[in-house]
Amino acid sequence: MKGTPISVFDHALSFLSYREHGTKELATKLKNKGYPEEDIAKTLERLQDMNYLNDQRFADIFVRSRISKPLGVIRIMQELGQKGINSDIAKHAIEEADVDWFELAKQLKERRFGEEIETDYKEKVKQFRYLQYRGFDFEQIKYAVS
Repeated sequence: MKGTPISVFDHALSFLSYREHGTKELATKLKNKGYPEEDIAKTLERLQDMNYLNDQRFADIFVRSRISKPLGVIRIMQELGQKGINSDIAKHAIEEADVDWFELAKQLKERRFGEEIETDYKEKVKQFRYLQYRGFDFEQIKYAVS
């Protein structure tokens, strides 16, 4: 049985058995395995019909995992875009998450830098940059640092 080739569908199911994938992400993985484009397209369509592959479900799970890191809206949107998720689907998943982004930014700041409000300009800028890198917007950062 060692020489038996694995079908595109079986390979796709194997990837999906480990974790959820976005359509584009799964297509890229299958393409890297050397499968023809038309076989990949048919397989993806079949998986979507069976509801084994669902971009909305993937986005919802992805957003929850990134919130637990914690990351802000900007960073999550960027990562979802890199995974090939439509911006409408991404926005919907973020809205469904029902998170207080201001409090999340504040919790991250307190976890990383402590609860005291920094008066040193250099240190405050460092905190701003850190929270900005993590994907929080200006208003959220201002709330967290002040």
